[in-house]
Amino acid sequence: MKETVRVAGGQGFWGDLLTAPIDQVRKGPIDYLMLDYLAEVTMSIVQKQKLRDPNAGYARDFVGLMQEILPDCVEKNIKVLSNAGGVNVPGCAAAIKDVAQNLGLAGKVKIGVITGDDILDKLDDFLAQGVEINSMDDGTPLSAIRDRVQSANVYLGAAPLVEALDKGANIIVGGRLTDTGLTLAPLMHEFGWKFDDWNRIAAGTIAGHIIECGAQCSGGNCQYDWQNIPGMANIGFPIVEVSPNGEFIVTKHEGTGGRVNVPSVTEQLLYEMGDPKAYITPDVVADFSSIRLADAGENKVRVFGIEGNPNTEFYKVSIAYQDGYKSVGTLVYAWPDALEKAQAADKILRQRLDNLGVKFDVVLTEFVGANATHGHLARTPTPSYASADASSVTKTAHDLSAGVTGVADEGVRVPHDYPEVQLRVAVRGPNKADVERFTKEIAPLILTGPPAVTGFAGGRPKVEEIMAYFPALIPKSLIETTVDIVEA
Repeated sequence: MKETVRVAGGQGFWGDLLTAPIDQVRKGPIDYLMLDYLAEVTMSIVQKQKLRDPNAGYARDFVGLMQEILPDCVEKNIKVLSNAGGVNVPGCAAAIKDVAQNLGLAGKVKIGVITGDDILDKLDDFLAQGVEINSMDDGTPLSAIRDRVQSANVYLGAAPLVEALDKGANIIVGGRLTDTGLTLAPLMHEFGWKFDDWNRIAAGTIAGHIIECGAQCSGGNCQYDWQNIPGMANIGFPIVEVSPNGEFIVTKHEGTGGRVNVPSVTEQLLYEMGDPKAYITPDVVADFSSIRLADAGENKVRVFGIEGNPNTEFYKVSIAYQDGYKSVGTLVYAWPDALEKAQAADKILRQRLDNLGVKFDVVLTEFVGANATHGHLARTPTPSYASADASSVTKTAHDLSAGVTGVADEGVRVPHDYPEVQLRVAVRGPNKADVERFTKEIAPLILTGPPAVTGFAGGRPKVEEIMAYFPALIPKSLIETTVDIVEA
């Protein structure tokens, strides 16, 4: 048994820093590289891709990455775990096999292929059997949206990953594998942890939670002292160095930018936490209130004391269904009176849409630069404002906050005038033709609305199909997973 296992986080989402996993493999020693590509919105994206092209539906960036790092991984015996398979796991695995053969690595690569998370073709059987599948958000039964369902994927835990490693896989490809399971599985495989060793399973799960979002725990997107975090252009992604007892160190490779300290790790721990005493995964219910953190040196944080409780009898299911169409259009209005111009343009646009008789479920307007990020201007004073005496600044606060919120707070200091404001209007509705008509009403505002418009690049807004999210629970006893080994 190894004294320490080093698991490196290489991707926090599909679209994350492309050089990060390459650096993790080449800039220092690691045993495993975990790559988390999927999120709820990503499942919708890959499903739409597969509908257009049956050969698509997985994270193609993963294939390009393996083309770059697979020789290093084979030479250094670094195993790679990913959920890059999306909704087309066999297609992704076949692409990796081709990469290995083209690189002359035939006979040296075993690809673990995990399937079983895709239950789309089983939904009707489950409903016929009387299985209750209801939205976790509002209790809506699956039957209410069944005819519009495009994908249904179970969040699988560490078990099939452990099985793949036990069978000798050095590259693992799956679909909706949990981000935490991608880190937990190597630890269970190396240390022989049992599935009911709840404290250690919780420790491995929390190790996965800390590194699942990539550099978010090593200085990226960090509020604490962010101005002084060094070397962000060369930011190092996180690594957990785990001991058999479940304690671990969070760190990063020497010579890389960013920072690993107690505040940065704490911020990541709080991300998507929910109930701190019941962080539920397929593998364990982890107690975040038991976590202890300690400074262990430069760019090192010790994590210990973690406790866990038995897992539940359910899997979570991510279901995507077609829910109409949307489009987002923008125009930028320049000084002077930028906010007033944008507000006037919004009123004109809405009146024209009413005149056309088009119908939408939602029309949402934001004035970016005035109220889009922090909400009501009167409640969110900005630290910078135009040169003016106190009386004129106060008056402007009343005028502008009343225009945005209808309420003016005494003493609020806001800009004397905005240099620019972006009008951003989004519509959503069931009728594609209505949404398309909206896209044709943005550009005319340039010459038929308030003056000083800029920022209309790229032409008309696009109409996009909406894939809505329907989270549900399903008994684990109904789900069967398969682990195959494909040799390149």
